[in-house]
Amino acid sequence: MDLEVRETTDVSLGDHLAQKGEDKDTQVQSAQPYMSSHQDRTQDTRGRPYLQATKHTNVYVIHISEERNSNENNNATSPFSDASIRRAFIIKVFLIVCIQLLVTAIVISIFLFWNDLRVWVLANPWFTYAFLPAFFIILILLACCEHLRRQVPTNYILLGLFTVLQGLLLGTISVFFDVEEVLWAAGITSMVTIGLTLFALQTKWDFTLLNGVLFVFLCILMLYGIILIFIRSYWLHLLYAALGALVFSLYLVVDVQIMVGGRHHYSQLDPEEYVFAALNIYLDIVNLFLFILQLIGMGR
Repeated sequence: MDLEVRETTDVSLGDHLAQKGEDKDTQVQSAQPYMSSHQDRTQDTRGRPYLQATKHTNVYVIHISEERNSNENNNATSPFSDASIRRAFIIKVFLIVCIQLLVTAIVISIFLFWNDLRVWVLANPWFTYAFLPAFFIILILLACCEHLRRQVPTNYILLGLFTVLQGLLLGTISVFFDVEEVLWAAGITSMVTIGLTLFALQTKWDFTLLNGVLFVFLCILMLYGIILIFIRSYWLHLLYAALGALVFSLYLVVDVQIMVGGRHHYSQLDPEEYVFAALNIYLDIVNLFLFILQLIGMGR
C-alpha cells in the first residue's frame, strides 16, 4: 500500500476539481493492473492450471487544509479598513455632536435666564408637550429612513430641526429646576461624557457585546418609568434615576465603540452613516443629562 500526502493551503473549488482529477488518475492506474491481471489470468488458465497472483497498488490521497478566519476577510473588505476613512468619519461625528450640544446649551440658557419666558412656561405646561409630535416624527425619519439620513443636505436639515426641538424640550424641563441645579447637572454630564469617551477609545474591553443586554434593560427602564407615574415614592424615583444614568452611561460607551469600529464585534456602521452615529451619541448624552439632573434635584 502506497501513501501519498499532498498539502494544500486552502479548500476551494479548484482544489475539489484537482482532487477529482487525481481520483480519476488513481482509478485509471488501479484499473490497468486489473486489466493486465485479467489478461494474464486468461493466458495462464489456458497454458497452466494455476493462477498467478497479481499485485494491486493502492494510492491514498490525503488533503491537509488550513481554515481561514472569516473575521479577517470581513475586516479586509470593511470600509473602515482604511485608517484615513475611519479618522475622517470619527472627526466628522464628534464635530456634529459638539455643534448639537452647543445649540442645545444655547436654547436651554434662553429658558433659564429669560425670566419672562421662564414664568410663562411655568404658567402654561401645555407648551412642554407641544413639540412632542414633531420631535418623534423627525426622530423616526432619522432612525428608520436610511436614504434620508444619507442624502445631503436633507440629513443636515432634519438633524438641525431635531436638535432645536430637543433643546426646546430640555429648556421647558429645565425651568422646573433651579439654575444652579441645571448648571451642576450640565457640568457633571460634561465630565462623565469626556471620561467615558476616552475610556471607550482606549480600553481593550469590547462593550459592543452588551448591546442586546442594554436594549433589554432599556425596555425594563421604560416600563419602570410608566409605573412610577402612578406611584409617588421618593426612593423608587431615586432608584429609577440612578439606573437610568447607569444604562445611558453604558450606552455611550457602546455607541462610541461602534462608531470607532476596528476590532470591536459590532462595528457595522457605514462611513456615510455619520448622521446616525452622531444622533445616537447625542441622545445618550441628553438622556444622561436628564437622569443626572433628576438625581441632583432629588438630592437637594
